[in-house]
Amino acid sequence: MLLFLSCVALLIAGYVIYGTIVEKIFGIQPERQTPAYALEDGVDYTPMPKWKLIFIQVLDIAGIGPIFGPILGALYGPQALIWIVIGCIFAGAVHDYFSGMLSVRNNGASIPEVVGEYMGMSARQVMRIFSFVLLMLVGVVFVLSPAKLLHGLTPGIATGWYVAAIFAYYFLATILPIDKIIGRFYPLLGALLLAMTTALFVALFVSPHAVLPNLDFAVNTHPAGKPIWPLLFITISCSALSGFHSTQSPLMARCVKNEREGRSVFYGAMIIEGVIGLIWCTLGMSFYENPAALQAVISAGSPAAVVAEVSNGLLGPIGGALAILAVIVLPITSGDTAFRSTRLIVAETFKMKQTKSSSRLLIAIPLFALGYVISTQNFSTIWRYFGFSNQALAALVLWTSAVYLAQRAKLHWIATIPATFMTAVCATFILNAKIGFNLDYEVSVIGGLVFAAAAFAIFMVKYGLRKAASPVTDNA
Repeated sequence: MLLFLSCVALLIAGYVIYGTIVEKIFGIQPERQTPAYALEDGVDYTPMPKWKLIFIQVLDIAGIGPIFGPILGALYGPQALIWIVIGCIFAGAVHDYFSGMLSVRNNGASIPEVVGEYMGMSARQVMRIFSFVLLMLVGVVFVLSPAKLLHGLTPGIATGWYVAAIFAYYFLATILPIDKIIGRFYPLLGALLLAMTTALFVALFVSPHAVLPNLDFAVNTHPAGKPIWPLLFITISCSALSGFHSTQSPLMARCVKNEREGRSVFYGAMIIEGVIGLIWCTLGMSFYENPAALQAVISAGSPAAVVAEVSNGLLGPIGGALAILAVIVLPITSGDTAFRSTRLIVAETFKMKQTKSSSRLLIAIPLFALGYVISTQNFSTIWRYFGFSNQALAALVLWTSAVYLAQRAKLHWIATIPATFMTAVCATFILNAKIGFNLDYEVSVIGGLVFAAAAFAIFMVKYGLRKAASPVTDNA
């Protein structure tokens, strides 16, 4: 229990102390007009209260990641908790803050346009394609996963009906003004999520289960013997660092009233997600007798089976159903914004204004037709690349942030260090994985470190060591 509380305290301290440092290094301009006012259109650019933005951002970026990832990460042992804390404070929250604030500084641009602004046209084109594919996969999966969970609560209703209902909701959330559905209902759904997640942990504390029975940080407890490096850092993404978040932050960048709100909305939302991840990782390690027992449930029915078993076991049938509904909220409230973000990326690519409903429908109808086709396919092989692609995107956004800071003669190390670390993780993973080059583990580790060192050296030569006489500035 003490370890868990210490981890939560560190996350809060990270927000207060390191979040303030990151904000000062970025250099907010409170007097600068934000895109919410400069480009207000009542559809995507709409000023909203900060408290609403925080709840919406938490649900936008979460998906099933801060639950399923930590459950899978619990198999490795208490090291997972340490990665959630360190990754969240020094990598994930920095990544989310810069992806949001750089969008604010670029008229609410989507992440491909932001990356292209600082990394060049080639990077922009790659990011456009990469983001489109990633978001379509996320959107479709976040239709299927909540539909299956809902079917588990009501076996009498076919999964297909839930799929159709969720698709219909996603379509409305994609084309309607952001304050009509997302801005109105997300705060309530966010409150439900936080309340039920907290209730689960409190129930664990008063239950017969020992809280965090294993505190041996020297042992990898994964039943299959999977190595912590780099798999833990790929497995636990949304609670520590996730590239998907960078595709969602621009949605709130279009609604922020003042740059002062950036730390709360972007950095703070990631800290909240870290706390959710800590709770579910703790539940995974504490509810089951050992990692092998946890693995057995996962193998029989995926992490969703763990969610159902833990929720019902700790809160009973009614409380368990409410807890599962709170979990279902996560993929649904990320799936809809995934499609909305895709619409905006397509619109920016082809320079299509979105103020008229006909313009939004022109993109949304074929988008959802494609999404339906994808949902009927077996794309499990493609999805295996998601974890790698997600973290590779995170590394690229961190490198973009480092370039932005270096060009302005600011302390780029807050982005450079996590960018180098994640480059090593991603390179090692793709070299060793069967879906990659399938090289020996030792060779892959060395190759990953060499690749990361090369990326770091290139950055330092091109940006980090140059002392410009007149650093670049952002025009107000």
